[in-house]
Amino acid sequence: MRNTRTLNTRTLTGRAAMAAAFVTAALVLAACGNDDSSSTGQAGGHSSASSSASADATAGAHNAQDVSFAQGMIPHHQQALEMAELAADRASSDKVKDLASRIEGAQGPEIKTLSGWLTSWGEDVPTTSGSAAESMPGMDHSAGSAMPGMMDGSDMDELEKSSGADFDTMFLTMMIDHHKGAVDMAAAEKNKGEYGPATTMADGIVTTQTAEIAEMNKLLGKN
Repeated sequence: MRNTRTLNTRTLTGRAAMAAAFVTAALVLAACGNDDSSSTGQAGGHSSASSSASADATAGAHNAQDVSFAQGMIPHHQQALEMAELAADRASSDKVKDLASRIEGAQGPEIKTLSGWLTSWGEDVPTTSGSAAESMPGMDHSAGSAMPGMMDGSDMDELEKSSGADFDTMFLTMMIDHHKGAVDMAAAEKNKGEYGPATTMADGIVTTQTAEIAEMNKLLGKN
């Protein structure tokens, strides 16, 4: 009886030791599995973050041409707005007034968009208060603009003093040249720009203002 009890006790003790060993091994394996999972998760997280950063960088990429386009188009648009505003009480043709209203509706919001881009890029934003000529370095009412299509001070003064049919003719003639300048600037942006929204705006300017040039020539009886 004593031998049997002794054997049973030893057997139970051995089984308990084996069970403890199995539990310890299972815990170690589980811990390793969690570490691998954590490492994998961290690696995946870093990969996703890198991909996201790369995508953001691509979406926001811009170059010197984009900056030049935005800084030049703001005062160019501003002068177009100044010309269009004069049409409200000086033009005699309803078609001229309608065209002027459309120009204001399109180019006003674009000035805000262009200004926002420059601000986000940390670049100088040309002022849009007062005369467009005064908003550009090196320009004043008495000097011509190196920018394509921009009117000088004497042109603007003459337009402001005119009215009726004379205003209509002068407005259309000046705005055609102004639009052609904007189309040239936009074409350069399309060819050399890098910032997607800017090249898209440039494409829209080319399309819209080319159509308006044809419309103004028709009003002048040129086609």
